[in-house]
Amino acid sequence: MQLSTLVATSAAVAATRSRKAKVASLASCLVQAGSDELPVVVSYLGGALLQRRTGLGWRSLTTLPAPASSSTLKVQDVHEAFERISLLAGAGSAAARAAAVVELFGRASAEEQAWLRGLVTGEVRQGALDSLVQEALASAAEVSLASVRRAAMLAGSTVAIAARAFEGEQALGQVGLVVGRPVLPMLASSAPSVAEAIAKVAGPSAGAIAVDAKLDGIRIQVHRDGDDVLVATRTLDDITARLPEVVAVARSLPLQRCVLDGEAMTLDDGGRPRPFQETASRTATHGDSAARVAPYFFDVVHLDGRDLHDLPLRDRLAVLDSIVPEEHRVERLVTDDVAAAETFAAQTLRSGHEGVVVKSLDATWEAGRRGSGWIKVKPVHTLDLVVIAVEWGSGRRRGWLSNIHLAARDPDTDGWVMLGKTFKGMTDEMLRWQTERFTELATEGTDGWVVPVRPAQVVEIAFDGLQRSTRYAGGLALRFARVVRYRDDKRPEDADTIATVRSLIAGEQH
Repeated sequence: MQLSTLVATSAAVAATRSRKAKVASLASCLVQAGSDELPVVVSYLGGALLQRRTGLGWRSLTTLPAPASSSTLKVQDVHEAFERISLLAGAGSAAARAAAVVELFGRASAEEQAWLRGLVTGEVRQGALDSLVQEALASAAEVSLASVRRAAMLAGSTVAIAARAFEGEQALGQVGLVVGRPVLPMLASSAPSVAEAIAKVAGPSAGAIAVDAKLDGIRIQVHRDGDDVLVATRTLDDITARLPEVVAVARSLPLQRCVLDGEAMTLDDGGRPRPFQETASRTATHGDSAARVAPYFFDVVHLDGRDLHDLPLRDRLAVLDSIVPEEHRVERLVTDDVAAAETFAAQTLRSGHEGVVVKSLDATWEAGRRGSGWIKVKPVHTLDLVVIAVEWGSGRRRGWLSNIHLAARDPDTDGWVMLGKTFKGMTDEMLRWQTERFTELATEGTDGWVVPVRPAQVVEIAFDGLQRSTRYAGGLALRFARVVRYRDDKRPEDADTIATVRSLIAGEQH
């Protein structure tokens, strides 16, 4: 496939707000892709390179060679070029990388250059997220969307199952959970109170629900196959070598093969949780640390050759309780009494945890989706937002990038809806870190005071409420927003949506 075909598709998708039209354009492009290039096309249509790291950013693409007069690049040519670039390392790699950029971009037309730069920097703004590409794949391959979603969930990505989709429903149905291959985690929606969370989860039946303590740790997924253990983060990064305590616990369980879902958390000498930053620091590097990290599991999705993700939660919990000792299980209450759930939540907070997660006992395990099966409740409103710009500080903060511009994700437009700014809650260490971080993410268009940045950094923001606002396009603004922590364990697509924010203000008004 010529790169120009993909660029034209991206332009057509960006030019319409109709979801149906977007899917049709994407499907038309997918049908034209050969089997060898299909994974690349799927990834590029979703706005991402297949390579995790290339060493390239906006600054390295500031000056490009003159564009080619005609389009000759093929999609596979581009993928192979980026693969070579991603392997460059050591002395002379910077010069070699710059030369490779000149070679690749010199073969691209002006339109292709602009699009490739957006692909590298994560700024392909076309209104096509992975969920939309999945719809297009189902349409192009003439298979059910449910089959595509299920296979992508179990394989860990849409790219991994694209070829199978064109082989038909049966081929997709053969995709199973593989022990040792991380899958995307199941996610929780938010509610302002335990009572409202229970109402969402239980519905009119008002039956029993599970209430889990919400630990302030790092989400982990643990795969064990005999003595082989893999510990992965919510972004599917392998951190096994950094958490030997977790590996030891996994190996001690009375089983041969399993996939467990849980949290890793540092504890003090009295067994109380330590601040999130200590856990994040321990899991982010291989550095020595005296902090003790303990795993706490709240779900199991595979056991000794049997996949459990399609079972209701009540059945999965029964399995979990039979294989994981209580000391390594997240504290849980099963009840149909709202008052009992609220009491449990209050006790959980007094124990030093950050809240609770209310769960439907009928819910199956669905990776990568925020449905009504799991609802988190925290005493302080928090949102995971993305930084889209940052301002240079003044006075004591002169010379540091300080005031951050916060935005929620809009899945319908693949864009960002600004909700406000804040510089509150930032320590000097955080200011130094974010100045370096946002300098790397800076894009074109700065006015010298406000620095636009690539929407790549997730930050957890606490706030006292929401208010109507004509200042921002979304019509809402955060009240007394402050930084809780930066979330390097989350991707921009994991950020809260504007729909979630609007549901919170709706809850405040009742």
